[in-house]
Amino acid sequence: MKVKKYVAPSMSEAMKKVRTELGNDAVILNSKVIYSGGFLGLFKKRSIEVIAAIDHAEEAAVKTVVKEKNRKIPEINHKEIQPAATAYGQIPVSFPAGSPEVLKELAELKSMMHTIQKGGTGSHTLKYPEPLQKMDDLLAKQEIEESIRSNAMQQLLEKWFHTNGSASEAQLTGWLGEILVSVIDYQIPEKMFDKKYINVVGPTGVGKTTTLAKIAALTILKQNKKVAFITTDTYRIAAIDQLKTYAKILNVPIEVAYNLEDFKKAAEKFAHYDTVFIDTAGRNFRNQNYVRDLKEIIDFERDMETYLVLALTAKLTDMEEIYRQFSIIPVKQVIFTKADETASYGSMVNFIHRNSAGVAYLTNGQNVPDDILEATPQSIIKTVLGVETT
Repeated sequence: MKVKKYVAPSMSEAMKKVRTELGNDAVILNSKVIYSGGFLGLFKKRSIEVIAAIDHAEEAAVKTVVKEKNRKIPEINHKEIQPAATAYGQIPVSFPAGSPEVLKELAELKSMMHTIQKGGTGSHTLKYPEPLQKMDDLLAKQEIEESIRSNAMQQLLEKWFHTNGSASEAQLTGWLGEILVSVIDYQIPEKMFDKKYINVVGPTGVGKTTTLAKIAALTILKQNKKVAFITTDTYRIAAIDQLKTYAKILNVPIEVAYNLEDFKKAAEKFAHYDTVFIDTAGRNFRNQNYVRDLKEIIDFERDMETYLVLALTAKLTDMEEIYRQFSIIPVKQVIFTKADETASYGSMVNFIHRNSAGVAYLTNGQNVPDDILEATPQSIIKTVLGVETT
């Protein structure tokens, strides 16, 4: 067996060197990140070190091809190559001929090598060491999109190499949490509401009215503010009665607005209140005319901020279409609901990353005001991974 060590600026460059000298049938025995040079411990150069091998039969074939191309194969000082504890385990340089374990290991590594050679850089095509594979499987289960997942696993793999494969599962999960938090690191306002009028919009069936009641209850209980309701949801049967029930429980006044004139009268009536929460009718997000109708009922020129409610049970493509349709209204942040009705939360990460959107709240039940929490990048990733993050 022929073994050779390569150092290159990147994994792709290292692979080119391996293919050039050892051919496409070579296998990767070890790869790690190394640093060299620098001054006083600073400005070190980052490189990738790869140890590759080819068995004697394949080497002979390679030599034949190389000879035809008039290329010289450099000799390797095998004493320089030391065994290393890597992400793939302790791999010796000297292999016992015909060992079933070795042949199995070589087959697996060769398969990974061919995957990389064919451009299969996606994490779903690679088999990671068991602790890392658990992390990749978790991201896949949570439906984190491929670009985020692959990048996260690449960063995690580098951290793993730095510990020589000794990091615990808890450490890996913590690192993964930090990586994902950086992916969705949106700005958190100093205070939740900057305006007097808080408008909540969204498609049908996402739980806008219940969410509005939860937020109003928190505002009363935690901030001790004087609160009122205005509802423009005159389309659904019993919609007004639902909000009136919440208003009665919270002991706050409520006004119904059928048109813009009604809305302005209600706003004047609540001129001395601290915060006025506005409930709107659910809209078919595929018809932008319904969204435009909101401007004929609600006076958006007032001291107002709008929150878009999205259900986590919806498909990511639908969430993004809803977000685009409601973009004719200035949306400050989104609110994710129905976290208790799904086991997959990766759509939050995907949506935030794609749209650079901030999140105000995450709701996980029908109880008012308990089943709601203020959303931060850390709390969202905790929900995705099921663990605490830093």
